[in-house]
Amino acid sequence: MTSSRNRKKIKDRDTELIEAINSGRHELFEELVKRYEQQLYNFGLRMCGDAYDAEDVVQDTFLNVFKYLKDFRHETKFKNWLYRIGASICIKKRRKSKFAPEREISLDDFLPEENAKGPTDIPNWAQLPLDQVLNEELFQHLKEAILSLPEKYRVIVVLRDVEGFSTAETAQILELRRSNVKVRLHRARLYLRDQLRGYFEYDQ
Repeated sequence: MTSSRNRKKIKDRDTELIEAINSGRHELFEELVKRYEQQLYNFGLRMCGDAYDAEDVVQDTFLNVFKYLKDFRHETKFKNWLYRIGASICIKKRRKSKFAPEREISLDDFLPEENAKGPTDIPNWAQLPLDQVLNEELFQHLKEAILSLPEKYRVIVVLRDVEGFSTAETAQILELRRSNVKVRLHRARLYLRDQLRGYFEYDQ
Protein backbone atom coordinates (compact mmCIF):
# COMPACT_ATOMS: atom_id res chain seq x y z
CA MET A 1 0.00 0.00 0.00
CA THR A 2 1.31 3.44 -0.91
CA SER A 3 2.20 5.45 2.18
CA SER A 4 0.78 8.93 2.72
CA ARG A 5 4.29 10.31 2.21
CA ASN A 6 4.60 8.57 -1.16
CA ARG A 7 1.13 9.76 -2.19
CA LYS A 8 2.19 13.31 -1.35
CA LYS A 9 5.31 12.93 -3.50
CA ILE A 10 3.21 11.66 -6.41
CA LYS A 11 0.80 14.56 -6.02
CA ASP A 12 3.65 17.09 -5.77
CA ARG A 13 5.35 15.74 -8.90
CA ASP A 14 2.07 15.82 -10.81
CA THR A 15 1.58 19.44 -9.77
CA GLU A 16 5.13 20.34 -10.77
CA LEU A 17 4.71 18.72 -14.18
CA ILE A 18 1.35 20.33 -14.84
CA GLU A 19 2.59 23.78 -13.88
CA ALA A 20 5.68 23.36 -16.07
CA ILE A 21 3.67 22.08 -19.04
CA ASN A 22 1.17 24.91 -18.73
CA SER A 23 4.04 27.41 -18.60
CA GLY A 24 5.22 26.23 -22.00
CA ARG A 25 7.43 23.18 -21.35
CA HIS A 26 5.30 20.87 -23.48
CA GLU A 27 8.08 18.30 -23.79
CA LEU A 28 7.35 17.30 -20.17
CA PHE A 29 3.93 16.00 -21.17
CA GLU A 30 5.62 12.74 -22.17
CA GLU A 31 6.69 12.22 -18.55
CA LEU A 32 3.13 12.77 -17.38
CA VAL A 33 1.96 10.16 -19.89
CA LYS A 34 4.58 7.64 -18.76
CA ARG A 35 3.49 8.02 -15.13
CA TYR A 36 -0.04 6.85 -15.85
CA GLU A 37 -0.26 5.16 -19.26
CA GLN A 38 0.09 1.58 -17.96
CA GLN A 39 -2.48 2.10 -15.20
CA LEU A 40 -4.86 3.70 -17.66
CA TYR A 41 -4.32 0.89 -20.18
CA ASN A 42 -5.15 -1.72 -17.52
CA PHE A 43 -8.26 0.25 -16.59
CA GLY A 44 -9.34 0.42 -20.24
CA LEU A 45 -8.73 -3.29 -20.69
CA ARG A 46 -10.85 -4.16 -17.66
CA MET A 47 -13.62 -1.86 -18.80
CA CYS A 48 -13.64 -2.70 -22.51
CA GLY A 49 -12.25 -6.24 -22.59
CA ASP A 50 -10.21 -5.64 -25.74
CA ALA A 51 -6.57 -4.56 -26.10
CA TYR A 52 -7.20 -2.34 -29.13
CA ASP A 53 -10.03 -0.54 -27.37
CA ALA A 54 -7.83 -0.12 -24.29
CA GLU A 55 -5.08 1.43 -26.43
CA ASP A 56 -7.62 3.82 -27.91
CA VAL A 57 -8.77 4.74 -24.41
CA VAL A 58 -5.21 5.66 -23.41
CA GLN A 59 -4.66 7.69 -26.57
CA ASP A 60 -8.01 9.50 -26.43
CA THR A 61 -7.67 10.21 -22.72
CA PHE A 62 -4.26 11.82 -23.03
CA LEU A 63 -5.34 13.79 -26.10
CA ASN A 64 -8.13 15.25 -23.97
CA VAL A 65 -5.77 15.81 -21.04
CA PHE A 66 -3.37 17.74 -23.28
CA LYS A 67 -6.23 19.76 -24.73
CA TYR A 68 -7.78 20.71 -21.38
CA LEU A 69 -4.78 20.69 -19.04
CA LYS A 70 -4.84 24.47 -18.72
CA ASP A 71 -8.36 24.17 -17.30
CA PHE A 72 -7.25 21.81 -14.51
CA ARG A 73 -7.57 23.76 -11.24
CA HIS A 74 -6.18 21.19 -8.77
CA GLU A 75 -9.55 21.01 -7.00
CA THR A 76 -9.07 17.25 -7.08
CA LYS A 77 -6.09 14.96 -7.56
CA PHE A 78 -4.79 14.88 -11.09
CA LYS A 79 -5.17 11.09 -11.12
CA ASN A 80 -8.87 11.42 -10.23
CA TRP A 81 -9.35 13.97 -13.02
CA LEU A 82 -7.48 11.68 -15.42
CA TYR A 83 -9.72 8.72 -14.54
CA ARG A 84 -12.83 10.87 -14.89
CA ILE A 85 -11.84 11.52 -18.49
CA GLY A 86 -10.81 7.89 -19.00
CA ALA A 87 -14.03 6.51 -17.53
CA SER A 88 -16.16 8.69 -19.81
CA ILE A 89 -14.18 7.54 -22.86
CA CYS A 90 -14.36 3.89 -21.75
CA ILE A 91 -18.13 3.99 -21.48
CA LYS A 92 -18.50 5.55 -24.93
CA LYS A 93 -15.98 3.10 -26.37
CA ARG A 94 -17.69 0.12 -24.75
CA ARG A 95 -21.05 1.06 -26.24
CA LYS A 96 -19.52 1.04 -29.72
CA SER A 97 -17.37 -2.06 -29.23
CA LYS A 98 -18.15 -5.33 -30.99
CA PHE A 99 -17.48 -6.97 -27.61
CA ALA A 100 -20.37 -5.15 -25.95
CA PRO A 101 -23.35 -7.42 -25.13
CA GLU A 102 -26.43 -7.07 -27.30
CA ARG A 103 -28.53 -6.72 -24.17
CA GLU A 104 -27.35 -5.75 -20.72
CA ILE A 105 -28.23 -7.99 -17.80
CA SER A 106 -30.56 -6.82 -15.08
CA LEU A 107 -29.37 -6.73 -11.49
CA ASP A 108 -32.90 -6.74 -10.09
CA ASP A 109 -32.39 -10.19 -8.60
CA PHE A 110 -29.35 -8.92 -6.73
CA LEU A 111 -30.90 -5.83 -5.17
CA PRO A 112 -30.46 -5.50 -1.40
CA GLU A 113 -33.60 -5.44 0.67
CA GLU A 114 -35.02 -2.02 1.44
CA ASN A 115 -32.93 -0.24 4.10
CA ALA A 116 -30.40 -3.07 4.06
CA LYS A 117 -26.80 -1.98 4.47
CA GLY A 118 -24.37 -2.94 1.75
CA PRO A 119 -21.25 -5.02 2.46
CA THR A 120 -18.35 -2.86 3.56
CA ASP A 121 -15.60 -5.45 3.14
CA ILE A 122 -13.77 -5.77 -0.15
CA PRO A 123 -14.38 -9.29 -1.57
CA ASN A 124 -11.45 -11.70 -1.45
CA TRP A 125 -10.78 -11.65 -5.19
CA ALA A 126 -10.43 -7.86 -5.14
CA GLN A 127 -7.57 -8.00 -2.65
CA LEU A 128 -5.35 -9.75 -5.20
CA PRO A 129 -3.79 -8.32 -8.36
CA LEU A 130 -5.81 -9.61 -11.29
CA ASP A 131 -2.76 -11.37 -12.74
CA GLN A 132 -2.38 -13.36 -9.50
CA VAL A 133 -5.96 -14.56 -9.02
CA LEU A 134 -5.34 -18.26 -8.28
CA ASN A 135 -5.60 -19.70 -11.77
CA GLU A 136 -6.30 -18.88 -15.38
CA GLU A 137 -9.80 -20.35 -15.27
CA LEU A 138 -10.86 -18.09 -12.42
CA PHE A 139 -9.06 -15.12 -13.95
CA GLN A 140 -11.02 -15.51 -17.19
CA HIS A 141 -14.27 -16.14 -15.33
CA LEU A 142 -13.79 -12.98 -13.27
CA LYS A 143 -13.00 -10.85 -16.33
CA GLU A 144 -16.11 -12.11 -18.10
CA ALA A 145 -18.26 -11.52 -15.01
CA ILE A 146 -17.03 -7.93 -14.65
CA LEU A 147 -17.50 -7.26 -18.37
CA SER A 148 -21.07 -8.61 -18.20
CA LEU A 149 -22.02 -5.96 -15.65
CA PRO A 150 -23.98 -2.95 -16.91
CA GLU A 151 -21.67 0.01 -17.45
CA LYS A 152 -22.76 2.01 -14.41
CA TYR A 153 -21.98 -0.96 -12.15
CA ARG A 154 -18.87 -2.17 -13.96
CA VAL A 155 -17.07 1.16 -13.76
CA ILE A 156 -17.68 1.37 -10.00
CA VAL A 157 -16.41 -2.16 -9.37
CA VAL A 158 -13.29 -1.50 -11.43
CA LEU A 159 -12.59 1.84 -9.76
CA ARG A 160 -13.30 0.64 -6.21
CA ASP A 161 -12.25 -3.00 -6.08
CA VAL A 162 -9.61 -3.17 -8.81
CA GLU A 163 -8.08 0.31 -9.07
CA GLY A 164 -8.37 0.91 -5.33
CA PHE A 165 -10.10 4.29 -5.30
CA SER A 166 -12.08 5.13 -2.17
CA THR A 167 -15.86 5.57 -2.21
CA ALA A 168 -15.39 9.35 -2.00
CA GLU A 169 -12.88 9.36 -4.88
CA THR A 170 -15.09 7.12 -7.02
CA ALA A 171 -18.03 9.42 -6.41
CA GLN A 172 -15.88 12.39 -7.39
CA ILE A 173 -14.56 10.72 -10.55
CA LEU A 174 -18.05 9.72 -11.70
CA GLU A 175 -19.76 12.84 -10.33
CA LEU A 176 -22.16 10.76 -8.24
CA ARG A 177 -23.32 10.86 -4.66
CA ARG A 178 -21.44 8.57 -2.30
CA SER A 179 -24.72 6.84 -1.43
CA ASN A 180 -25.23 5.98 -5.11
CA VAL A 181 -21.72 4.55 -5.34
CA LYS A 182 -22.33 2.38 -2.27
CA VAL A 183 -25.64 1.03 -3.55
CA ARG A 184 -24.30 0.23 -7.02
CA LEU A 185 -21.18 -1.37 -5.56
CA HIS A 186 -23.30 -3.52 -3.27
CA ARG A 187 -25.47 -4.75 -6.13
CA ALA A 188 -22.46 -5.42 -8.35
CA ARG A 189 -20.65 -7.37 -5.62
CA LEU A 190 -23.74 -9.50 -5.00
CA TYR A 191 -23.87 -10.31 -8.70
CA LEU A 192 -20.16 -11.11 -8.90
CA ARG A 193 -20.38 -13.22 -5.76
CA ASP A 194 -23.09 -15.28 -7.44
CA GLN A 195 -21.05 -15.59 -10.64
CA LEU A 196 -17.95 -16.69 -8.72
CA ARG A 197 -19.77 -19.07 -6.39
CA GLY A 198 -17.64 -22.15 -5.87
CA TYR A 199 -14.34 -20.31 -6.27
CA PHE A 200 -14.31 -18.22 -3.11
CA GLU A 201 -15.86 -18.12 0.29
CA TYR A 202 -17.17 -14.60 0.89
CA ASP A 203 -17.33 -13.05 4.31
CA GLN A 204 -19.96 -10.37 3.84
